[in-house]
Amino acid sequence: MPSKKALIRRPGPRLVEGLVTHIQREKADAELAGRQWEAYAEALDTHGWETLEVDPADDCPDAVFVEDTVVMYKNVALIARSGAESRRDETGGVEEVVARLGCSVNWIWEPGTLDGGDVLKIGDTIYVGRGGRTNAAGLRQLRAAFEPLGARVVAVPVSKVLHLKSAVTALPDGTVIGHIPLMDTPSLFGRFLHVPEASGSHVVLLGGDKLLMAASAPKTAELFTDLGYTPVLVDISEFEKLEGSVTCLSVRLRELYA
Repeated sequence: MPSKKALIRRPGPRLVEGLVTHIQREKADAELAGRQWEAYAEALDTHGWETLEVDPADDCPDAVFVEDTVVMYKNVALIARSGAESRRDETGGVEEVVARLGCSVNWIWEPGTLDGGDVLKIGDTIYVGRGGRTNAAGLRQLRAAFEPLGARVVAVPVSKVLHLKSAVTALPDGTVIGHIPLMDTPSLFGRFLHVPEASGSHVVLLGGDKLLMAASAPKTAELFTDLGYTPVLVDISEFEKLEGSVTCLSVRLRELYA
């Protein structure tokens, strides 16, 4: 049976100092962000996900974006090494959790860099954004870790956004969704659907027809409803001010071995 566990990490006291690279900085409200994070975690719980809270990393402003710390494929956890040096201390608590879950743990080593937000998995195809936070050495190490397990790794240029998954994610049927102005090469994806809002590019597959997505993309939510899906909207405005999305705030572990 597929597993439904999700790693989450609550926002720390330095959240508002988080890195911003491709958008204009707006002051985030830390108190509101805390409430929004609680609602996000509750949405996962409500839809059958067991949330596992990773130990805080309070000295790391961006630690709430736990997806960037690890890439999961089957029962293998590849611990990331961020292209942003200030984020490299975020991985410790994550390593402990995935090891306790029985995962085989691997690491990206210097000179490689890789952020989990640059990795989009669709079945056994793994798209990896090659850009600001993920370099060629990191991409090679990911190939070495996952291709022997049956993965097909596809490199995707990323220059207009922070991470690949800042631009694209995928629907349950494998259709890639994205906002074309944020994409370098839409033609790389066989089945592709343009969405009308940038924040509509990000969905978390909750199971069945349910899609967790940002409340800031109402037109995209209408589009998905017309396609037979059920959007589950969460307000993550304070995290969006820090280039975050619904995918960044958790690591979904779907293929743990029993």
